[in-house]
Amino acid sequence: MQSESGAFPWFEKMPDDQYITQLIVAGFGKLKKLGAFDADTDPLAQPILQQALRYLDGRLAGDYAELKRQKSVKLTDNHLSDLQIQALYARSFWPQPAVVPAAKPAAAYYRQQAGTFWPSQTRYLQAQIALALFRDTKTAPATRDILRALTENALHSPELGMYWKEVRGGYYWREAPTETQATLIEAYDEVKNDQKSVDEMKLWLLKQKQTHHWESTRATADACYALLLRGSDWLAPRQPLQITVGGQAVQSEAAQAGTGYFKTSWPAAEVQPAQGKVTIRKPDAGVAWGALYWQYFEDMDKVTPAATPLSLERQLYHEIQSTGGPALVKISAAMPIPVGDVVVVRLVLRTDRALEYVHLKDQRAAGLEPISQLSGYRYQNGLGYYESPRDAATNFFFGAVPRGTHVFEYRLRAAQAGDFSGGLSQVQCLYAPEFGANSAGVRLRLVAGEAGPEK
Repeated sequence: MQSESGAFPWFEKMPDDQYITQLIVAGFGKLKKLGAFDADTDPLAQPILQQALRYLDGRLAGDYAELKRQKSVKLTDNHLSDLQIQALYARSFWPQPAVVPAAKPAAAYYRQQAGTFWPSQTRYLQAQIALALFRDTKTAPATRDILRALTENALHSPELGMYWKEVRGGYYWREAPTETQATLIEAYDEVKNDQKSVDEMKLWLLKQKQTHHWESTRATADACYALLLRGSDWLAPRQPLQITVGGQAVQSEAAQAGTGYFKTSWPAAEVQPAQGKVTIRKPDAGVAWGALYWQYFEDMDKVTPAATPLSLERQLYHEIQSTGGPALVKISAAMPIPVGDVVVVRLVLRTDRALEYVHLKDQRAAGLEPISQLSGYRYQNGLGYYESPRDAATNFFFGAVPRGTHVFEYRLRAAQAGDFSGGLSQVQCLYAPEFGANSAGVRLRLVAGEAGPEK
């Protein structure tokens, strides 16, 4: 699909696309670094690449010429775009063939711009700038400054690895979280040769995949490139994990090849309190994780919440009419709720990481009925979800739950008098079921009589 100009379209018969062309040039560069082909001798790749590089050089030269033509433009101001940064990064894989003479002033100008105005760029583009400048001049001051700033702003967690708070994704390619992390890994590996940080960042990629899907083929390719070809080799033969449950060793001889997955269970008669003490030791480098489940029966209103990275709190309120309008009074176990009154359910969901495809099931007391009977998409406090009322519970489906605390409410009406178990709420990440939580159970007393008092 390459045109006579050397560019590629996004799809056949579409116009030339600079971003796609530069992505292909960078992709060829990564293949070269892997030793997948020799661009100097490959008869098929060589002409494709040379034409694409000529197009890339021409676009940079054209951008620079357009700037100089504008009399009112001050060349020392910031004129750096994301496409020009991507062009420098893609071109940095290819010192040969050299930039055509007509484009050399433009390339030098945009490298100078990148070295000056990198602080205003996204983390993705900062990593691309660091790599482009390092490959051009190993001692470029901006490269050192970028890596220092990245290191100072990074967050570290024993479970989540090394990551950046502001990398949360967005509408534009320069904000893609998976590709951002993969390019940052490339920068730390090539520029700093920092094995420890690279392994920490690889851990974040794996943990992100646990609760997310990689958004595209491009994201998946970049992530695999970063995981398998940077830092230490996590796929080399490993020693088995050393696990004890209640002082007894757990054998993992039947672990699945490649993933190392295995499962052990104990029947109820063998479960003892001492088994609450679990030790895990990993003799070699790398990452491993698992989960321990204890299944048992308990009265619903006696269930207590669990302290996990994902937590769920459920609060019940009695809606009463006051002189200032409707007011909410928190319901206690001893507080009677008159039949006909409104009960507001407030759900507080906290997560220490971004999640995708989350199901929340909120069970309700048998004497309550939902006021809104129709399923549909809802949006509250920055969180979008699909709400589906059912006979015994209301289900909520979230396509994405950002890191942080999220509060949303819905309303029920007291329909039958009695002393009821108030139910509990349960939340689970659909494709990572080990990420789950439940709220505490409650009891609820509904009484026949007049509507609640006014205040």
